[in-house]
Amino acid sequence: MPRTPVYFLSHGGPNIMEDFDHPAYSKLQEIGKEITGKVKPKAVVVFSAHWQASPDKIQVNTAEITDLIYDYYGFPDHYYKVKYPNVGSRDLAGKVLGALEGAGIEAEGVKRGLDHGVFAPFTVAFDPKTNPLNVPLVQVSLFDSDDADKHYKLGEAMQGLREEGILVIVSGMAVHNLRDMWKAMQQPAPMPYSVSFDAALKQAVEQKPENRQKAMAELLQRSDARRAHPSFEHLLPIHIGAGAAGSDSGKQLWTLPQGSMSWAQFRFGEVSNVTA
Repeated sequence: MPRTPVYFLSHGGPNIMEDFDHPAYSKLQEIGKEITGKVKPKAVVVFSAHWQASPDKIQVNTAEITDLIYDYYGFPDHYYKVKYPNVGSRDLAGKVLGALEGAGIEAEGVKRGLDHGVFAPFTVAFDPKTNPLNVPLVQVSLFDSDDADKHYKLGEAMQGLREEGILVIVSGMAVHNLRDMWKAMQQPAPMPYSVSFDAALKQAVEQKPENRQKAMAELLQRSDARRAHPSFEHLLPIHIGAGAAGSDSGKQLWTLPQGSMSWAQFRFGEVSNVTA
């Protein structure tokens, strides 16, 4: 069985679910159709910026039935009533826990809902009415740590799952500075760091696989890193994705620096290697 690719989704806020005219909306739909139509995974393991467990331990959602976590505030009432149909898998969660144990990573199973870093982009990419995913979905936490190499190793532990038709998706933002959001909205051009860090991230991801881990770690040391990411939880998922990619090359599929954000979407590996 050809191994699945790995995707990094810049997910935005929950309003992306209704922002039909935003360019990222159609791009997420395009990626979703690529996944359901060409990759056709047997199951999905997803890492979201909005779940950090502890500095040294990973948590894996073992729940078969998961509710949604409305981890945002200030939105209209109906945003707290949205549903995203999904089913977990104890068997898949067990595979993930076994892979982590085999890599020497401490982990535990917990029961948890899906946060908006999963259900917001998935609602767009895998619209339940027009493009349902219809496979088991297990969410895994990040470390509560800024250690890029630790997250890269976390991703490396997922490589074997890809050989079994399991798709790894990591969800964050290429640039994510909420502090500057309102200031950025007052000017037509994106913030300078949105452009510079977006370009640096593309360059790091597209390094030769043998050079990628070092380049990815160096992103956190850039002079514009803390402007692009005042905290790194929205960046570290792509380190997990890069680690899960192994010897596969990374590619920026699309980008849009906008205000104090960047919506870049990435894929590691080639879809042509995964046939229906």
